[in-house]
Amino acid sequence: MYVQARYTPGLHLVIVASPLSLIILPSSLSQKKPISMIDIHQQNQKTNLILHIPHSSHRIPLDRGYVVDKKTLDQEIIKLTDWYTDDLFLFKDSILIKADFSRIFCDTERFSDDSQEVMAKYGMGVLYVKSDDGAVIREVTAELRDNILSNYYWPHHEQLNQAVNEQLKFNGKALIVDCHSFPSRPLTRDLNQEDNRPDFNIGTDPFHTPNYLIEISKEFFKEKGYSLGVDWPYIGSIVPLHHYQKTKNVSSIMLEINRALYLNEPGNQKSNNYIKTKQTVTEYLKILKTAFDNCTKKIN
Repeated sequence: MYVQARYTPGLHLVIVASPLSLIILPSSLSQKKPISMIDIHQQNQKTNLILHIPHSSHRIPLDRGYVVDKKTLDQEIIKLTDWYTDDLFLFKDSILIKADFSRIFCDTERFSDDSQEVMAKYGMGVLYVKSDDGAVIREVTAELRDNILSNYYWPHHEQLNQAVNEQLKFNGKALIVDCHSFPSRPLTRDLNQEDNRPDFNIGTDPFHTPNYLIEISKEFFKEKGYSLGVDWPYIGSIVPLHHYQKTKNVSSIMLEINRALYLNEPGNQKSNNYIKTKQTVTEYLKILKTAFDNCTKKIN
């Protein structure tokens, strides 16, 4: 969603509740081992769907710099996390590129350079120093910034770039699905403050999102009885910088799920509609992949 970065130019950088128990790990513990190239190679033999999941984690790997207590961080994490998107978007024929750290720690969908990131002026650039309400939550030194970017931000993007490169190598094409959820009411720092938000939201890129994927999305959600926002309330979809506006065979589309469909807001407890929502997302991914395969076969 986009108090994040999807709804702003920030995205293209890269291209772009039950009480929560905050996980704060010792500084000595490093990020989860990256997906190996062998894994990516094996998966690329049978798929051309890359699922990018940047905001599902509530893990804080390093507690350095935070100036608020655990309760305050817990509340912010509950508010800003794209809860369970790593499960809602599970799809057997896919490669999963997931950030295993909270966006409050490092937001991989922000520009690394604050001068290019629109949300940085609110203290919510690549490294959040303020909460959604504008209160200071962290002080970031130059050394800490370099540490986090080097050990978390850039490795995440390298995984995504490698997955895309492997897809191109073996299949001649790649489809990225940028996987998110959003609150039913705008966050304080959301750039779009309109109410009456849709059930689902797709984000597109003029160069990397083929029109037929947009039309198929419209038709699918209409038939299912859901409302759909196209680049509303959030816009854009992630593409590795190396391929952005350069490689036409790299396609990307974002899907955002309104949390009212599967959560008991404002908390993070799953609602009775969770399974139904997950099934809808699975069906959508299946149709998306089939359409992409068929269309690109004709083109090639």
